[in-house]
Amino acid sequence: MRLIDGRAIAAAITAEVTAAVAELTAAGTTPTLAVVVPTDDEATAWYVRSIERAAAKVGITCRVDTLDHPDGDAITNHLDTLSADPGVHGIICQTPLPAGVSLDAVGAHIDPAKDIDGANPESLGRLAAGLPTYPPATAAAVLEILRRERIPLVGARAVVVGRSTVVGKPVALLLLAEHATVTVCHSRTIDLPAVCAEGDVLVAAVGRTHLIGAAHMKPGAVVIDVGTNPTPDGGLAGDVDPDGADRAAALTPVPGGVGPVTTMLLMRHAAQAAAKRSFSPVMAPVLTTVSSWMTTRE
Repeated sequence: MRLIDGRAIAAAITAEVTAAVAELTAAGTTPTLAVVVPTDDEATAWYVRSIERAAAKVGITCRVDTLDHPDGDAITNHLDTLSADPGVHGIICQTPLPAGVSLDAVGAHIDPAKDIDGANPESLGRLAAGLPTYPPATAAAVLEILRRERIPLVGARAVVVGRSTVVGKPVALLLLAEHATVTVCHSRTIDLPAVCAEGDVLVAAVGRTHLIGAAHMKPGAVVIDVGTNPTPDGGLAGDVDPDGADRAAALTPVPGGVGPVTTMLLMRHAAQAAAKRSFSPVMAPVLTTVSSWMTTRE
C-alpha cells in the first residue's frame, strides 16, 4: 500500500498559484480574501492561521474579520457588505456557527462569484447542473488528488461514505462529472463493508474515527480519507484505519493528505475569482491561465 503525499501535491499547486498571483498583481490586481470568523473555537482559530500562512505564501492578501458573539443577522449583514465590496475577491465563513444559525442560511449571503468554498446553496445547485462554480475546497481536493495521481475515473466504480453538503454530495457530483459510476453511503446503508468493497475508488468522509477498515476495501482500491477526527493526545485521526489498509493500492494519510491540498485550493479559487472579476484586455492572458483551472469537474 502506497501513501499519497498530499503535501507534495499542495506544494505543486502553491507554485502554480504563486505564479498566477504574481501576474495578477503585476497587472494591477492583488487577490484579496476575507475570512469571517463568528466563533472563538480553538480549532477554527488554528485553521484560520493556516489559511493566513497559505495566503501569505502565494501573495494573496488575507483579512480576518472576527465577529464578537454575533447573531445570525450580524453574520449575514457582514457577508452582504463583503459581497458588495469590489476590493474583496473571495469570501469564506468559518464554522462552527452560533446556535440556531445554519451554514446554508448565511452562505446564501455570499456572492456566488466570491464563494470560493461553495457555502452558498446556489453554488451546490450549479455544481449539480454542471455549470461553472467553486465547489467546496475539500471536495475539490479529493478530485485534485485523484487527477494528480492519474487515477482512472471514466467508468470506474466510486463509493463515497458520507452525504454532507460540504464533502459527500459535492464529491459525488464531481466524480459523476468525471464519468465514474458513483454510490453514496450513509448511516442507514445496509452492509456498509460490502458496498464499500465494490469501489475502485473509496472516499471516506463520514467523521468517525477508523470506521473504515480492511473489510470495506476492494483489493487494489484507491482510498481517499477526508476524516479529521481529534484524538485524546491532541492529534488527528482519519475515518480510515491505516492498520487495515493493506488491501488498498494507495491511501491518503491523516494528517498530510487531503488537508494541505484543501488549503491550497482555497488559494487557487481566490486567484480565479480575482482574475474573473478584474478582467480587462491586459488581464486576458492571466484570466485564460487561471480560468483553465475552473471547470465544472473541479
